[in-house]
Amino acid sequence: MASKFLQLYGYDLLLGSIAAFYVFMVPYTKVEESFNIQYDHLEFPGVVPRTFIVRSALGCIILYTLSFLRIQVRNKFGHQVEAFFVIFTAIQFHLLFYCSRALPNILAMGVGDSFLRSNFYILTYSITTNALTFHPYGLLELLDINLAYGHWLKGNFYTTLNYLVFATTIFRCDVVLLLCPLGLEFLLTKSISFWRALKCCTVTTLLCIGLTVLVDSIMWKRILWPEFEVFWFNSVLNRSSEWGTHSIHWYFTSALPRSLLAAYPLFMLGVLLDRRLLPLVLPALSFVVLYSKLPHKELRFIISSVPIFNLSAAVAASRIYNNRKKSFWKFLNLIMLGLLLISLGCTIITFMASYENYPSGHALKELHQIGESFLSLYLIGMHTHNFSYICLIYHFVYPF
Repeated sequence: MASKFLQLYGYDLLLGSIAAFYVFMVPYTKVEESFNIQYDHLEFPGVVPRTFIVRSALGCIILYTLSFLRIQVRNKFGHQVEAFFVIFTAIQFHLLFYCSRALPNILAMGVGDSFLRSNFYILTYSITTNALTFHPYGLLELLDINLAYGHWLKGNFYTTLNYLVFATTIFRCDVVLLLCPLGLEFLLTKSISFWRALKCCTVTTLLCIGLTVLVDSIMWKRILWPEFEVFWFNSVLNRSSEWGTHSIHWYFTSALPRSLLAAYPLFMLGVLLDRRLLPLVLPALSFVVLYSKLPHKELRFIISSVPIFNLSAAVAASRIYNNRKKSFWKFLNLIMLGLLLISLGCTIITFMASYENYPSGHALKELHQIGESFLSLYLIGMHTHNFSYICLIYHFVYPF
């Protein structure tokens, strides 16, 4: 029974344990991470408005979507590729660290089908029946990128487009840079019908716009579609560059090497070794290339491409491992093992740096502990009528 449980959920427990460790060790948030959860958003609104969402269980939901993607990787490429996919994900820092952070990029990656389950009815569009229907379980499946990848591997192309449309409309307008290359690939490979896809995506877009305008207009107290304002601010006005710029090659020379680590050289090798990977990697690669045109760059902007690159790297690692007894492949296997160890060391160093990257959080924690100590002394003094406790508090507050 125990072995069966580990066989089914062992990988999820591994990734979940690492993500939970990051949450408990670094529980604080920085300004970008608070935009979707803060309650003083009207007084401190940030540069552009963001949609409101509850942070609770966000990490678990992201891990659920990764689990769904992992299962599709296993079904399409086998158990060994699945194992390497999990290994690469586990030894990389950024994906599991960010998965519990309420950043729009992470919300777009995977909010899961359980996030907004409620008892109200929602209007959805059915491709199979070509009709609008009501479902009594809230939003049955929120459309996000990890689930889009999983359905892509399953061959559910229209569902893939719907997930990406949802993520684009509500959480990150820049997901359109992934949606367009992927949709074009589906059309060129005749995986979808143009008119059927247009009808499906149009209805989904209108429903999503209605949802986000309804919720966020109430929260922001004005008629608002947040991601349209983000698009206008970043793309039309190009004002995101006011918050810093990087060179056009920065994603490929800095962000991806730091986020992928050992998987960075291996994902390129995987494309050469398995022709099935090119149609999967090309849209993700196009997404990063198109995003490189925006002057303001951050690693989290392209983090949604990491799972696909990890898949390609896992295929390459599996091929190297299977051929490790041959002379040339044995050499590659030694290099791969060295890269994995180096990646693990880099992740540990990055975690230690991130742990120290929230000084205000540590300061507030210390302040609260001091305040609790003062309060305890004051209550003891008042209860026992002992004047020495009051003097002790006075000495701490006014040492001079």
